[in-house]
Amino acid sequence: MVHDGMDFAAAVETTSFLFYFKDLPDCRQPGKVEYPLREVLLLVLMATLAGAEAFTEIALFGVKKIDLLRRFEPFEKGTPSHDHLGDIIAALDARAFQSCFMAWAAARTNTSVEVLARDVIPFDGKTSRRSRGGKNSKAPIHMVSAFAARQRIVLAQMEVDVKSNEIVAIPALLDLIDVEGAVITIDAMGCQRAIAAKIIEKKADYVLALKGNQETLRDDVQLLVDEQKAANYKNSTISVHQTVDGDHGRIETRRCTVIHDIDWLVKRHPWPGLKAIVVVESRREIDGKVTDETRFYITSLTLAAIMIGPMIRAHWAIENSLHWVLDMIFRDDECRVRTGDAPENLSTCRRVACNLLRVAPGKSSIRLRRKAAGWDDDYLSSLVAA
Repeated sequence: MVHDGMDFAAAVETTSFLFYFKDLPDCRQPGKVEYPLREVLLLVLMATLAGAEAFTEIALFGVKKIDLLRRFEPFEKGTPSHDHLGDIIAALDARAFQSCFMAWAAARTNTSVEVLARDVIPFDGKTSRRSRGGKNSKAPIHMVSAFAARQRIVLAQMEVDVKSNEIVAIPALLDLIDVEGAVITIDAMGCQRAIAAKIIEKKADYVLALKGNQETLRDDVQLLVDEQKAANYKNSTISVHQTVDGDHGRIETRRCTVIHDIDWLVKRHPWPGLKAIVVVESRREIDGKVTDETRFYITSLTLAAIMIGPMIRAHWAIENSLHWVLDMIFRDDECRVRTGDAPENLSTCRRVACNLLRVAPGKSSIRLRRKAAGWDDDYLSSLVAA
């Protein structure tokens, strides 16, 4: 059925979006369902795209934009109140909701092997700090995401109880998405043998930050680097790439050195797929003050520094293009929704909205696109029907 005000092509595409959530369990008693789940999901998504950040705002959007919503679905009984809406979203199983999101993301963003080949996929977690409260409440939700740096979209996510459980979440996420040919980057917490083995098993490569949680390996890498630097690397095969960036009174020099001869290290630390050590030396000058930093990485890549260096920098795309956007544009850290699985489910909705805004045509920022979605019904409709 095509509803008034909406052409057939758009109706088909909208149905395609909702198709990925059609098997989401609805725990409400069948005879007492006043608002169909597909209508509720569409309401939450469109309201989130248009700037709503809490159930009161989503409910108000439903009242003010009922004619727009009826372009897509009947909404025969209107839209739920904010209390009722919160109860519905809180009752939805968060893991099932995330699974639906990942299926949609894979189809919507074309995450084929050809598309992801040599793309950098950072894995990192983000805590929604106000998602829990009170002395007897659980810890705030911590969501681990896999992010395609080139496309700047969320591929998958998983909620964990505490930050340390990223170690468990990362292999589970790797099992859910096709990363063949991609380069997985993870911070020091994810520098684990089991995770390296899982990445190699998935026919991908890794660049893992190396810090004190792998103390013996870190000490041996430090020893190897110090010895080779003292000898000016004359006993090693290395590649080097240096960049200099400057703006707003800041000058940053980054020197990436890849040590390719690491047979001694591999014998002492037989990590799956380990092929090289990467040393990144950074010097930052701001208003005459100079700070130096040296970071170590292990990698399964055999590429030169000119290629590995940008991959390491691409890891920060998940901070700048996802976590920052969620906090500063979607106000993720300020959301006080805390009932049932509602915090996780709204977090997933924000990532759906972020993906849709990211892939929309044009050169405007995500902030401006979200503003436009709130002001222009046709633009908002195009986002959902895309």
